[in-house]
Amino acid sequence: MAGFYLCEMQILDGKAAAQSIKDALKLDVAQLASNGKEVPHLVAILVGNNGASETYVAAKVKACEEVGFKSTLIRFESTISAFRLLETIRELNTDPDVDGILVQLPLPAHISSEEIINAIDPSKDVDGFHPVTVGRLVLGQPTFIPATPYGIQLMLAHYKIETSGRHAVVIGRSNIVGRPMSILLSAAGPQGNATVTICHSQTKNLKEICLSADIIIAALGRPGFVTADMVKEGAVVIDVGITRVDDPGRKRGYRISGDVNFDDVATKAGFLTPVPGGVGPMTIAALLKNTFHACALKHYD
Repeated sequence: MAGFYLCEMQILDGKAAAQSIKDALKLDVAQLASNGKEVPHLVAILVGNNGASETYVAAKVKACEEVGFKSTLIRFESTISAFRLLETIRELNTDPDVDGILVQLPLPAHISSEEIINAIDPSKDVDGFHPVTVGRLVLGQPTFIPATPYGIQLMLAHYKIETSGRHAVVIGRSNIVGRPMSILLSAAGPQGNATVTICHSQTKNLKEICLSADIIIAALGRPGFVTADMVKEGAVVIDVGITRVDDPGRKRGYRISGDVNFDDVATKAGFLTPVPGGVGPMTIAALLKNTFHACALKHYD
């Protein structure tokens, strides 16, 4: 594998990789516009005023502006009814000007996330969460790949990290990251053909399994969980976690932590993503690529 067993650990800079993707998209969007075609339009729906959700949505809107997409942010109070939210999604489904629909999670407790996601037209499901989208992914059919796993796939490609024939361990089995990531890594094709092990809360001998991994994807939501004694020398370690940890010593009163103990694991890993600045920017870049693809399919039709 390219880059394995280096003397010095290489940081996988998500900001730099994402910027290269956005630069390419900006040129593609400009080409659409010069040909007199509509540019991609992403609609984001934000319910309530969750601080983290506000930050994520703002970053997505800013990224749309950067590459020349149209973007619309629809805000609702946390007291909105599920019926009203579903009504809005149905309107967006039938709006020919809208290419992608994003509902920022989590939603208030009285609204079923599953019901809302299922209501989005699969042809506009740029987050990649709809059951039809997931089914196509499992079957290896063309579809929108969930943004975070897609972003990781794009990062592996950007840094030319070989996956074929390697052992990849995915820690976490969520439908948003863990499961789709395992499908992508094991599928035939670029950034695939790996032998994949999914680990979770009931996995026995987790440390031993991780020590056999050439690639570790940590997506379990437990700050600092992965430590150097779990990592093989020269392994690729991708940290998906992002948690606010109380820190009275910081001006904000908290710090952002990933699922990997960065300083500790940096002594063993060959490649390692930082938090923040690793997977996060790649997730947004992947969302933009999905939205552009949705728009391109509309033009093709």
